[in-house]
Amino acid sequence: MGKITVETCEIEGLKVITPTVFGDERGYFMETYNYNDFKEEGIPEVFVQDNQSSSKKGVLRGLHFQINFPQDKLVRVVSGEVFDVAVDLRPGSATFGKWFGVRLSAENKKQFFIPKNFAHGFIVLSESAEFCYKCTDFYHPNDEGGLLWSDPDIGVDWPLPEGMTRDDLIISDKDHLWKGIKDYSNGQ
Repeated sequence: MGKITVETCEIEGLKVITPTVFGDERGYFMETYNYNDFKEEGIPEVFVQDNQSSSKKGVLRGLHFQINFPQDKLVRVVSGEVFDVAVDLRPGSATFGKWFGVRLSAENKKQFFIPKNFAHGFIVLSESAEFCYKCTDFYHPNDEGGLLWSDPDIGVDWPLPEGMTRDDLIISDKDHLWKGIKDYSNGQ
């Protein structure tokens, strides 16, 4: 019996992973990562760093990427719910500039595999969320890149948390300053 189920997405390389959860009256158990299972499902990457963040309702983080040291990421939520987004930035890709989003929550236990050369971001839909992710390269603070979360040329359809408007979203100053995909594709 497979320990994970892997769904491919309309953008090649992106994968949504659902672990097998073993539950009884005591609670549940699941493997969140097993190299052999992931390799068997076509995800042979080796992860070198784990990160975790906590954010409150309405926080939008992204769209981020590393420029010279790109990272594959395996992301999941351990508390709360987010809408997670990846934007294809692979040179020559048939889906360059396209986005895909998936709801990740402590309840559905889904994970999202995002290959190198994708921008990544998420919005917190619950009162708060704890977000965990594995990376295949170390974080390099001087290598940050980003795209404007609201770029109309990408057109991410961000769901809004209940009772909030776009004006209520909590976005860092840095994330307000990123440029759009047209600037990115022109090498700026």
